[in-house]
Amino acid sequence: MQITFGSTAHGAGRMLSRHAAKRRFWGGDVKKALEQRGIFVRAASSVVLAEEADPAYKNVDVVAEVSDKVGIATKVARFVPLAVVKG
Repeated sequence: MQITFGSTAHGAGRMLSRHAAKRRFWGGDVKKALEQRGIFVRAASSVVLAEEADPAYKNVDVVAEVSDKVGIATKVARFVPLAVVKG
């Protein structure tokens, strides 16, 4: 409570802006990579999907580990997405 006023990370956080991600990634490649991992994707457009490419975000496992070690959160489970809907 003293360190963060009762808050913790609510996700991995972006490493790249949406604009930078759209310049760097192609939505079709993002969709294919996710589907190869067994994650099914539905997006309004390939441009929208490019914004959400994995490398555009920090590593969520590292973020969770740091939050746990610092004591602002407790790791209890790890979820793996089955589907992504991005509009």
